[in-house]
Amino acid sequence: MSRTKPHEIVERALELSTADGCVVIADEQSTANLRWAGNALTTNGVTRGRTLTVIATVDGKEGTASGVVSRSAVTADDLEPLVRAAEAAARGAGPAEDAQPPVTGTPASPDFTEAPAETSSAVFADFAPALGEAFARARAGGRELYGFANHELVSTYVGTSTGLRLRHDQPNGTLELNAKSPDRQRSAWAGRSTRDFKDVDPTVLDAELAVRLGWAERKIDLPAGRYETLLPPTAVADLLIYQMWSAAARDAVEGRTVFSKPGGGTRLGEKLSRLPLTLRSDPNAPGLESAPFVIAHSSGDDASVFDNGLPVPATEWIRDGELARLTTTRHSAGMTGMPVAPGFGNLILDGGGDRSLEEMVASTERGLLLTCLWYIREVDPATLLLTGLTRDGVYLVENGRVVGEVNNFRFNESPVDLLSRATEAGRTEKTLPREWSDWFTRAAMPALRIPDFNMSSVSKGV
Repeated sequence: MSRTKPHEIVERALELSTADGCVVIADEQSTANLRWAGNALTTNGVTRGRTLTVIATVDGKEGTASGVVSRSAVTADDLEPLVRAAEAAARGAGPAEDAQPPVTGTPASPDFTEAPAETSSAVFADFAPALGEAFARARAGGRELYGFANHELVSTYVGTSTGLRLRHDQPNGTLELNAKSPDRQRSAWAGRSTRDFKDVDPTVLDAELAVRLGWAERKIDLPAGRYETLLPPTAVADLLIYQMWSAAARDAVEGRTVFSKPGGGTRLGEKLSRLPLTLRSDPNAPGLESAPFVIAHSSGDDASVFDNGLPVPATEWIRDGELARLTTTRHSAGMTGMPVAPGFGNLILDGGGDRSLEEMVASTERGLLLTCLWYIREVDPATLLLTGLTRDGVYLVENGRVVGEVNNFRFNESPVDLLSRATEAGRTEKTLPREWSDWFTRAAMPALRIPDFNMSSVSKGV
């Protein structure tokens, strides 16, 4: 089965189907990685795998039911049982609330019958020597580097009984680098998102971390409270990704989210920020390219298996500070009367600013500079109040320069509320969301200046 081409598996599964409708998704994944600790490589490897998802639909007097079964390492002998399992699941289920007519008309991908794209250790051909140079510099500078580089390439093939034949290749690379002092009392982190590791330089990140470790030589204790705070792009991305995960139109109409209007309706058209912020997604955004059609392995608030193959357009979620769209499937769009707006594959915030984070620091009289956030959890869905911790460096800025490292904090903030209070947005740049990097990496964000970020308590975390 591993030698069988993915499109042939899709075609065979469709041939085996006896359901009224069928969608088959074949995901071919290859991964290459490097890991290091204490300025030395520890492990490296390449893996490959295949996952097959079969979505069967059965029409009945009361409506259309769906059954979804996904399995990995499927052999030729497993293929028919997999299709039958999906059909049995559909026949045993009640009518699907999100049932819609099959998607048709999406042009076939010209490379549908070609072999899947694959990554290999060759993706690190230029990166690995630079990493060795970073190790040498760190060793000479009295610091230790820890971290990993991971590159994944997923070729997804979507075939349907109505004739859709679509394919998308999604490269996804992450670099995380952590520098520590020899006594492990000081730590700093930097991360990058990349498609091919040609635009990341570990020596540049090491130099950045060396500066931050230097800042941390002076320790300053600060109490909990509200502080002017500079949120770097990675922290902004983590917060706004969570905001978008909470932006389903149906939930808002039903009064269950921060985007619900008191008394009924939604906050569409409401001004969320005084800054000219535009939050958007675009499958063709340079360097952040994502699938131009819906790939849904299951149904949920913001996705429907019935929408597989539906084109994904560029969408502005917030336009010039005003809430412009909420995510919808075809089903929830019909329920709410809103336009169809499929879930997002990347996220870009433009704020009109052109200053770097360093330039924003230079114009700060007194405030905090964060490195990143982690352990983000929801406290109140009605306001989207989130809590979490700062990590790997919180620095005090006075009169335009960093004067030392302060203790970590627990924060309590709503990203929607933060947008309303932000007084400056810097230059938009590609970033790696640290908290959500296992699920979402394609983001470009500016740094944001928040005049009164709520550090609710002191944390002993690192």
